[in-house]
Amino acid sequence: MVFSMRADFQTSWLPPISRVWLPVILIVLVAIAGHSLVLNTGDYDLELSLWLGLVFGVLLQRSRFCFYCVTRDYFERQDARGLLGIVAALAVGTVGYHLVFGAFIPDVGSGRLPPGAHIGPVSWVLVAGACSFGVGMALSGACVSAVLYRIGEGMVTAPLVIVGLLLGFGLGFLSWNTLYLRAMQEAPVVWLPHYLGYGGALALQLALLAGVALYLSFRHRRVNADNVTGAWWQQRWQTWAGGLLIGMLGTVTYLRLAPLGVTAELGSVARTGTQILGLLPQRLEGLDTLRGCATVIKEALWSNNGLFIGGLIVGSWAAAWLAGDIVIRKPALGESVRAVAGGVLMGWGGMVALGCTVGTLLSGIMASALSGWVFAVFCLLGLYLGWRLRQRYSW
Repeated sequence: MVFSMRADFQTSWLPPISRVWLPVILIVLVAIAGHSLVLNTGDYDLELSLWLGLVFGVLLQRSRFCFYCVTRDYFERQDARGLLGIVAALAVGTVGYHLVFGAFIPDVGSGRLPPGAHIGPVSWVLVAGACSFGVGMALSGACVSAVLYRIGEGMVTAPLVIVGLLLGFGLGFLSWNTLYLRAMQEAPVVWLPHYLGYGGALALQLALLAGVALYLSFRHRRVNADNVTGAWWQQRWQTWAGGLLIGMLGTVTYLRLAPLGVTAELGSVARTGTQILGLLPQRLEGLDTLRGCATVIKEALWSNNGLFIGGLIVGSWAAAWLAGDIVIRKPALGESVRAVAGGVLMGWGGMVALGCTVGTLLSGIMASALSGWVFAVFCLLGLYLGWRLRQRYSW
């Protein structure tokens, strides 16, 4: 059974005025909610998190900025446009981050790390977490950020993936002490500007990204152009355009709040839940001293990352509603099982790797962290293995 809003704007089952004003009303309610939070808490960052999340959701939805989807396009059709969009985001974000770093830490020889930047330890645990996350993406059919924005598109299996994510995070907490003490405690934390300076790190990063872009451009196979119809708000954006804007948004978000990331709130919910159930170890060795999508025991209902995720879902829904991109389809049993299993693998991988494709990969590479590049390589490997499994067993 499929319910779809993919229809001509003027002949939709809803009057055109409803298609326009419902998102407007929702965004007004978001504005009222954000201002109420400021009045009740005095924390302006909560309101800003909500608005930045809303913008992020619109950008993700309109440019189809999903790490799994664009990589699958390349594997299946050698269509590299989506991957080039990710490279564009990384290039813009790298330049923006390094401009901000210069204000925070003028002297890279001091040995300090930029505040809050996702620069994590490099060990076999990071490799295992990245591979697990990649396989999980392939099984569930989306990365974590895409699962969140596709809630707005009517992805019925999204709640199942989120359940799997919470379970996976719980397993990550249970295995954390063993992994940390055996591998991560003495693992190096490598920030490229410490060795190359800002100029050298920036030049190396941009050279690597340019090499990736040239390779993808060379391997890209031209595909038939999409049929572009309807008004501008109904048309999909090119992924490179979304990538450029996301790179800029990432810089603004880091400067004002924290690096882009979408797993901190989910991890905090899982951490709190395992503690309530009496499953959480009394002490998580070293976890709260490491860089990444930090998890905490929740003591307050609202958090910056939680509101960022809420805004992301609202923004993606508003964009999908206006464009007629909402499709609700009853999933098959096998698809539901894969959604939960993929979520578990992503949750465990994201927990031990201290983030996902947005936090550890996107924000990490923008910050010139070696951990970001390692995560990217092995996540891609895991994604390929998962994709081959789907091909092999006709999933």
